[in-house]
Amino acid sequence: MSEQERKFLEVCGLKKSFGSGDTKQDVLKGLDFTVAKGEFCVLLGPSGSGKSTLLNILGGIDSADEGEIYIDGDKLADMDEKSLTKYRRKHLGYVFQMYNLIPNLNVKENIETGAYLSDKPLDIDELLKILGLYEHRHKLPNQLSGGQQQRVSIGRAIVKNPDILLCDEPTGALDYNTSKEILQLIEEVNHKYGNTIIMVTHNEAIKEMADHVIKLRDGKIRRDTVNTEKKTAAELDW
Repeated sequence: MSEQERKFLEVCGLKKSFGSGDTKQDVLKGLDFTVAKGEFCVLLGPSGSGKSTLLNILGGIDSADEGEIYIDGDKLADMDEKSLTKYRRKHLGYVFQMYNLIPNLNVKENIETGAYLSDKPLDIDELLKILGLYEHRHKLPNQLSGGQQQRVSIGRAIVKNPDILLCDEPTGALDYNTSKEILQLIEEVNHKYGNTIIMVTHNEAIKEMADHVIKLRDGKIRRDTVNTEKKTAAELDW
């Protein structure tokens, strides 16, 4: 792996606060870390640790007060709004706790909305089969279970073949067995397509399947470790 691939995502001195004066709250307090290309990285921490704020800044949804972010050598701060929008559309995929599907479009059509944003989309029928949704492709979201809807959400994010897949508590609204299925799916996507995955979670068990674990507390990195003995998603238990 080249030096650029080892530092595919580079975060330097990142700070973020909300409010001002007596109500000012420092949410991120100077974060420094790198994520390698193709790595499955988990941002772990309790509620209020700053992990979702960090994910939003990485995704260009929010901006930092101080510090820099480089993705594959590109400095996000150097991009104007038009360039940043284009960058998000072409290079980033988002999976949230809530599925945010378009209710009057069927499964295949919802996934196709992601494909339209890419110059190099994945084959939709092949992806539907990997997602376990091929036989459900003509169903509307309200005809699906929660787990199936999250699969559609993942499909919509991954179909444009993004460099980075950002996942914000993707199993937070799901039961144990469905959560395991979704984690196995994300694991398979990572192996098959080689996307760099950054997942926010408060679930300690999920760190066992990650290549890289960054533990946050009170806006600071408390631990930054590479996982030398990974478990598969199927082996996780909590």
